[in-house]
Amino acid sequence: MKLRDLVYRLYARRVEDRLDHERVPKHIGVILDGNRRWARASGGTTEQGHQAGAVKIRELLGWCAETDVEVVTLWMLSTDNLNRAEEEVLPLVGIIEDTVRDLAADGRWRVHHVGQLDLLPAGTQKVLKEAEQDTRDNKGILVNVAVGYGGRQEITDAVRSLLADRATRGAKLEDLAETLTVEDISEHLYTRGQPDPDLVIRTSGEQRLSGFMLWQSAHSEYYFCEVFWPAFRKVDFLRALRDYSARHRRYGN
Repeated sequence: MKLRDLVYRLYARRVEDRLDHERVPKHIGVILDGNRRWARASGGTTEQGHQAGAVKIRELLGWCAETDVEVVTLWMLSTDNLNRAEEEVLPLVGIIEDTVRDLAADGRWRVHHVGQLDLLPAGTQKVLKEAEQDTRDNKGILVNVAVGYGGRQEITDAVRSLLADRATRGAKLEDLAETLTVEDISEHLYTRGQPDPDLVIRTSGEQRLSGFMLWQSAHSEYYFCEVFWPAFRKVDFLRALRDYSARHRRYGN
C-alpha cells in the first residue's frame, strides 16, 4: 500500500469517527456530473467515463448503507442528455441498463424509476420496470434512478396527473383551482410517498441544480464537490455528511 493511500484511509476513518450519525440525512439526491470531463482528463473515451461513473454508484450505495441513509436519488440521464449525439447516448443507455440490472440483482436495494418512461427505448423501459418489480419487497435503501428525468417535466406530469384524476371523479376545474394545495401536487410527483431530499450533492464543481428535483428540493441543503463523479471518494462523501450535520436547517423560519 502506498503512503498516500494509507494517509487517505486514516483521514477517512477520522472523518467517519467524528460523524454525528443522529444528524445524517435520510434522503440524499446526487447529480452525477463530470463523467466526460474525467474521461478527457485521464485520456479515455466518453464511454469509459460513463462506465467508471457506473462503478462509482455501487460504491456510493455501500457508503450510504454504512451511514444509515434511507433513500438515494441518482440523476443518471436527464431529458436534455437525450439530445446528445446518438453515438454517445446509445452506449450511455446501455451502461445505465447494466447498472440498473446490477442494482436489482444485488438484493439489498429497492429500485424505483423516476422520469418519463416513454422517452426511453423499449429495452430500457423493460429493464426499469423489471428492476422495480423484482426489488419491491427488498428492505434496504430505496434507490431512485432518475433516467429520462427533468424537474420541470416532473411538475408538468404531476399537474397533468392531478387534473386527470380529479376529472375522473367529476370535479370541476374552478373547484379544483379554489381548493388546490401543495400536498395535492406532491401526491402526483414521481417520488410521491417519499421524504424530500435532505441533502443534494453535485460533483464536478458546477454550482447549479439544472432542474434536479425542483419541487422536492425547496428546503434541501446543497453540497457542491469539485471532483468529477468517477473520482468521488468515500472521504468526499463523508465530508458532505459532516458539512450537512453542522448546518442548522430553518425551513424558512
